[in-house]
Amino acid sequence: MKFGGTSVGSPERMRALIPLITDDDRKIVVLSAMSGTTNNLVEINDLLYAGNTDQASQKIEEMRSLYHTVVEDLYSSGSFKKQGHELIDSHFDYIRNFTLRIFTKLQEKAILSQGELISTSLFHILLSEKGISSALMPALNYMRIDKDGEPDLFYIEEKLKQELDNHPSENIIITQGYICRNAFGEVDNLKRGGSDFSASLIGAVLDVDEIQIWTDISGFHNNDPRFVKNTSVIRELSFDEAAELAYFGAKILHPSSVNPARLRNIPVRLKNTMEPKDEGTVITSSSILLDYKAVAAKDGISVIRIRSDRMLMAYGFLRKVFEIFEAFKTPIDMITTSEVAVSITIDNPQHLNQIARDLRTLGSVEVEENQTIICIVGDFRTERTGSAPEIFEALNKIPLKMISYGGSPNSLSLLIDTKDKLNALTSLSEHLFNQANDIQRDN
Repeated sequence: MKFGGTSVGSPERMRALIPLITDDDRKIVVLSAMSGTTNNLVEINDLLYAGNTDQASQKIEEMRSLYHTVVEDLYSSGSFKKQGHELIDSHFDYIRNFTLRIFTKLQEKAILSQGELISTSLFHILLSEKGISSALMPALNYMRIDKDGEPDLFYIEEKLKQELDNHPSENIIITQGYICRNAFGEVDNLKRGGSDFSASLIGAVLDVDEIQIWTDISGFHNNDPRFVKNTSVIRELSFDEAAELAYFGAKILHPSSVNPARLRNIPVRLKNTMEPKDEGTVITSSSILLDYKAVAAKDGISVIRIRSDRMLMAYGFLRKVFEIFEAFKTPIDMITTSEVAVSITIDNPQHLNQIARDLRTLGSVEVEENQTIICIVGDFRTERTGSAPEIFEALNKIPLKMISYGGSPNSLSLLIDTKDKLNALTSLSEHLFNQANDIQRDN
C-alpha cells in the first residue's frame, strides 16, 4: 500500500490512514514525504548551490517550525510529543549542517531523502501511541539502482527479504518510497513521483496479491479533472493502457511503476484515501476493449524537425540522428518521417541546444517549443476501420503538428501548441465520451 504526499499531508490525514491498514492481512506501507516537503527541500538545495546559506538557514528553520506544529497536533501524550520533537530536531540539525561547509552535488540527494525519512518515522510513532504494533524498515537498506539508474532487482529482492526476516511477527511494515542508494552506496532516489515506483518494485519482488496506490483521486479518469469537468473514473485498464496514460500526462501514477507489476502479472489498484470505499481503478494484464477510454496531455514538449536531401533513398541516416540523442541521453517521445524529413519530440530540454547544433551537421534544423502531446487511449488495432473520425472532428479547428498512429494498438498521439490544450481536451471529451464538459477556469 503506497500513500502519496496528500495522503500524509497533515496530522488529520495521517490519522485517517490507520483504519485503512489495520486489518489481519500482512502488508507493507510505503509513504511519500508530506505534501510540499520535497519542493521545500529542492529550494534549500538551490539556495545552498548558490551560496545563499543565510536564506537556506531561514528556510530550514521555517520547515523545522512547521514540523514541530505537526508534532503538537499529531500526538496526544507528552511523551510521544517529546519523541516527535526530538525526531524533527535531529533531521533538521542534519540538514542545517550542510550550511556550515561547502555544498556539492553529492549531498543534494541526502537532503531530499529527509522528507520520506521524517514522514515514515512520524507515522511509526503515531501507531505506537495508538498501541498498534508495526516495524519501520529503512528503504536505504534494500532499495538500490545500478550505474545506469535502473533498479537492481536481484539486490532489492535479496536485501528486502532479509529485512522482512527481521520482523517475522509484524503485520504492518512501514517503509519509505522514492529514496534508494546508487551503485556506489550513496543516497539517491527514483526521481520525482518515485514512491509509486518503490511500491511496484517491492510488490513485484515479493510477488504480492495486489499493489495499491492511494492518492487523493478515485483512480484514472477519462480526461484530466484539473481542466475538464464531469470526467468519469475508468474501472479497468490493461498494463499497456495504464502505461500510455501515465507516460503521456496522467499524474495519478508514475510512468515507471507499471512495468515491475506487469512483469510479475500483479494487479495494481488505484484508490482514494478520501473515499476509501470507492473501488478505484484496477490495472491488470487484460481489460475491456473500448473505442476510446481516456485522454491525457503532456506539456513541456519540444519538436525538432530535420530536413535533408541526404535522407532520400539512403540508409543509416536515422541511425546518425538517434546517435545524437543517445549521446545526450535524451529520450524521444514521438517520431514521424518522410523521404527527406524527420520530426522528433522530446520532453527534456536540458540539452536541446546542443542536440540541435549536432543535428545541423546532417541537414537543416527547426526547433519549436511550448508544445503538448495529446494521447488518446482506446482500441487502435491496425486491422480496425473507422476508429478515429471523432478525434479529427473534435480537433477540426486546432492545428495538428504531428500524428503518431500504428506504433501501439492502445493509443493515438497528436502534437499541438500548448495554448490549444484546454480547448482540445474539452472538445475531445464532448466528441469521444458524449458528455458536455466545461473548462474549469479560475476566476
